Amino acid sequence: MSHAAGGAILAVNAGSSSLKVTLLDAELRPLGRAAVERIGLPGGGAPDHRVALARALEALGEHGRSRPAAAGHRVVHGGARHAAPEVVDEALLAELRELARFAPLHMPGQIAVIEALAELHPGLVQVVCFDAAFHRRIPERAQRFPLPEDVWEAGVRRYGFHGLSYEYVLAALGTPAPGRAVIAHLGNGASMAAVRDGRAVDTTMGFTPLGGLIMGTRPGDLDPGVLVHLARERGLGPGALEALLTRESGLLGVSGLSPDMKVLLDARASSPRAAMAVEMFCYRARKEIGALAAALDGLDVLVFTGGIGERAAPVRAEICTGLGHLGVALDPDLNARGEGRISRPGAPVDVRVIATNEHLVIARHAQALLRGVSEAPPLVEAPGEGP
Repeated sequence: MSHAAGGAILAVNAGSSSLKVTLLDAELRPLGRAAVERIGLPGGGAPDHRVALARALEALGEHGRSRPAAAGHRVVHGGARHAAPEVVDEALLAELRELARFAPLHMPGQIAVIEALAELHPGLVQVVCFDAAFHRRIPERAQRFPLPEDVWEAGVRRYGFHGLSYEYVLAALGTPAPGRAVIAHLGNGASMAAVRDGRAVDTTMGFTPLGGLIMGTRPGDLDPGVLVHLARERGLGPGALEALLTRESGLLGVSGLSPDMKVLLDARASSPRAAMAVEMFCYRARKEIGALAAALDGLDVLVFTGGIGERAAPVRAEICTGLGHLGVALDPDLNARGEGRISRPGAPVDVRVIATNEHLVIARHAQALLRGVSEAPPLVEAPGEGP
């Protein structure tokens, strides 16, 4: 065991343009938190994720400057080969660089943070926790796309994401696990998972974090013919399509105003496009809950989590309007408070708001792996600008 194994765990969650870090003690109690937003954007907190990490650690003060026992990272994609949390070594880091093409909005920044932390703390044990792992056991009928066999064999399938959030929510629901649950992680990135007796059955995101629900700047599911049309009629190549789908669509694309749900809720009385963006978001979410309830053969529990799911009471109310046939009935006062159970007493479906804690899940996995690691495996020398 590392000489620092009884010490703190640094939990790191790097998004496409954000970085959140939490330092937890050996009992997994938070010692401090820091966040950097709008990374690489005009007026943002840092020009890139490497600088963002340095600023986040500086914000943690003395805690951030001392070497933790280990660091745990959320990594979006592990491909077909990686699901369980793993200690980072040279071979794994090389594979992550190859997998970055599956999640180009997220993984380059996540890899850059791993490399930067290795430079700041040489020899530090770093653990990666894959966001798709939660969904690995969903049935093949839900994993597969209706494409030729060689595409399936090449690893093109439904992976699903936000798994660390779902893992936390499921633990928070307690034992025994609810029979038929839909968990809605609604934030700048948004997805839902169908869970039966504690096991994932289906999810809305697919091969990449672009699919499923409407998101802040991502469109969710599209007719694939739309992309063929745009490529043919507008001459959009892979790079231009990627920019359109990752940074210019979703709530931002429809509203023309902002990807931020709070901004859109405040503006919808005066902006028809903002109102339409909110309406489309809620409509798509309502449809997906219905579809996942069909996959579960009914619904016992509906959970809202994520930034929008936890804080936007009007969105929760609008999503649940029209789900009465499933047994969903919100209590307006409880929904306005937005904590714990928000369904009417005696309603057939238990509707809850649970604040997710991905950092705690990451830290638990890092601490568990740390117990069996004497020292950190070597990493390749980090490239100057990251992948």
